[in-house]
Amino acid sequence: MKAVVLTAGEGTRIRPLSASVPKPMLPVADRPLAAHTVDAAVDAGADEIVLVVGYESETVRSYFGSSYRGVPVRYALQTEQAGTAHAVNVARDYLDGRFAVLNGDNLYEPAAIERLFEACPAVCAVEVDSPQHYGVLTTTDGAVSDIVEKPDDPPTNLANAGAYAFPAEAREWLEVPASERGEHEITDVLGRVIDEFTVTPITTDRWMDVGRPWELLEANEWKLETLEPRIDGDVSDAAFLDGNVVIEEGATVKPGVVIEGPTLVRSGATVGPNAYVRGATLIGEDAKVGHAVEVKNSVLSPNATVGHLSYVGDSVLGRNVNFGAGTTVANLRHDDGDVQFTVKGERVSTGRRKFGVVAGDDVKTGINTSLTPGLKLDTGATTRSGEVVERDR
Repeated sequence: MKAVVLTAGEGTRIRPLSASVPKPMLPVADRPLAAHTVDAAVDAGADEIVLVVGYESETVRSYFGSSYRGVPVRYALQTEQAGTAHAVNVARDYLDGRFAVLNGDNLYEPAAIERLFEACPAVCAVEVDSPQHYGVLTTTDGAVSDIVEKPDDPPTNLANAGAYAFPAEAREWLEVPASERGEHEITDVLGRVIDEFTVTPITTDRWMDVGRPWELLEANEWKLETLEPRIDGDVSDAAFLDGNVVIEEGATVKPGVVIEGPTLVRSGATVGPNAYVRGATLIGEDAKVGHAVEVKNSVLSPNATVGHLSYVGDSVLGRNVNFGAGTTVANLRHDDGDVQFTVKGERVSTGRRKFGVVAGDDVKTGINTSLTPGLKLDTGATTRSGEVVERDR
C-alpha cells in the first residue's frame, strides 16, 4: 500500500516557529514531526511514500530524499493550499491500488496505523470530550455509517483522527466540490467511500493534531518519554544523569550538570557547567545551555543558546535564538488560570497553567531580560538589557 503524507502546509497557527520551517518539519524528540508519521507508515508496511509538499518544500525533500528507510519516496507539489482532498489529488498520478492518507502534522500510535492498513478501507478515530470541534463519526454494526464536520449536536464522541486507508476506487473520487470554507475536504472522499464500502473504525487511545506552539511542547513530552536511555556523547564524571536521558554522540555535558529526564541532548549540543535540565526537554543540534542555567520542560531548536545564569521553563525556542545572561522566563500564573497565547491575532487559552515563551528564529535578548508567561517573540525580535517584556513583539 502507498502512503500519502500531507506536508505542504505553512502552519500559520504555530507562528513564529514556522516562519522559515514548515510545521511538519519542526522538531519532536529525535526527528521532525512528519518523520514520526512516515515511520509509522513504513512500520505498517507502506511500499512507497508520497509526500505532498508546498511551503518550504526543499526542507522536506532534503530530509527524506528519494528513499527513506529503504522505502521509495516521491513528491507531489501542491502550489495552492486548497484543502486535504486537493492535496491528495495532486498526488493521484502516483496512486494505483489501495492507498493511505496521513497528516504530516499529526502524531499517531504506530499500532493504530498498522491496524488501519490491515483493515482497509478504514479510518482512525479517537474518543474526545468536545466532539463538536472535530469531524464526528457514527458507527452502525461495527462499521462507519456517517461523518459530520463540527456538528453543534454531535451524534457521538468519536472524532475523526485524520488517518485513512482507501480502496483503489477512491482515486477517482478525489475531485470533490469546495466546502463552505472554500476548501476541498478529504472527509467528502471518505463520505463517498462510506456509501460504497464497509469502512472499519480504528480506535486509538492517543492521537495529537499539532497545530499550535504548546501542542509542539506536548508532542515532545509524549515522544521524549518513548526514547531508550543512551549515553553516546562526552559526559563528565562530575555530572549526574537520572531517568530517561539520551546524550547523542558529539554532545558534551560538562561538570556539575544535573539532568533529570526525559531529556534528549542532540549531537553538537553543549550543557553546562553547573546547569540543571529537567522535565521533558529537547536540546537540539549545536544548542548551548550555559553555566548555572536551568531549563525545564522546553524545546531548544538547533543552534539556540541560553546564556549563563538564566531560567527557561515550558518554552519553545526557535533556531539561532540567543538568550543573554540572566534572562528569566516566567511560566506560571498564580491565579490558577490558564496561560493565554496569541494565535492569528487572538488571545486563546493554552489549557496550561504553566507556559513560558515562544521565540522565533534569531531572537536575541539583552542581559537580565524578564519575559512574562504566554509571550510571543517574533522572528528576529530583540530586547534591551534589564527589560521586562509583557507584550508580544
